[in-house]
Amino acid sequence: MSKILLLEDDDVLSETLIELLESENFEVVHVEDGEGALDVTFEQSFDLLLLDVNVPFLNGFELLKNLRESGDMTPSIFITALSDVASLSKGFDVGADDYIKKPFDFDELLIRIKALLKKQYHTYANEIKVDDFRFVIEKDELYRGADFIPLPPYELHIVRLLFQNLNKTLSKEVLLDTLDEGREMSEGALRVHITKLRKIGLPITTIKGVGYRLASTQK
Repeated sequence: MSKILLLEDDDVLSETLIELLESENFEVVHVEDGEGALDVTFEQSFDLLLLDVNVPFLNGFELLKNLRESGDMTPSIFITALSDVASLSKGFDVGADDYIKKPFDFDELLIRIKALLKKQYHTYANEIKVDDFRFVIEKDELYRGADFIPLPPYELHIVRLLFQNLNKTLSKEVLLDTLDEGREMSEGALRVHITKLRKIGLPITTIKGVGYRLASTQK
């Protein structure tokens, strides 16, 4: 499942958003202040950042600016009561992908989240196909034909990255960096996970000395 960092200090809104997002099969990590959010981004990888602006210690604008300057390009949406054009401009200047003003419609927020997640896969479709396999983006699930393939967290994360970078070489360094989340992941362990994915039939090619590539073997 896709993981979302929620930065929001309003208890009622936070509880509502967590319930909404979890009902849509998202994993949610909730933080109430900007410094805590910054810390957790160094410990975990996220698929999307959902950020309030007026939060304690480090506001949402400053947080995203720091993340972008450090090279973190995780898609982000500001959810804020700031509705003036200057704030809107600043939000995009510091690297936001979207900006939604409070109060907002929850269905609209879900539409924006799902659209932004699809962009990571360079598609507007709901699924990506490689040979007999289908990766359903909104469900974060892999299928072979009509058959669902259950995957443990590490393998699912690798599959997600490979489909996001379909027909491109994904370096071992990028894979290791996004997989460890504070735990040491070795190249040997990575090879074991890749081998397991190959055993189910995924056409993953080793690019010697560089990394791995997922590409169709069918002409």
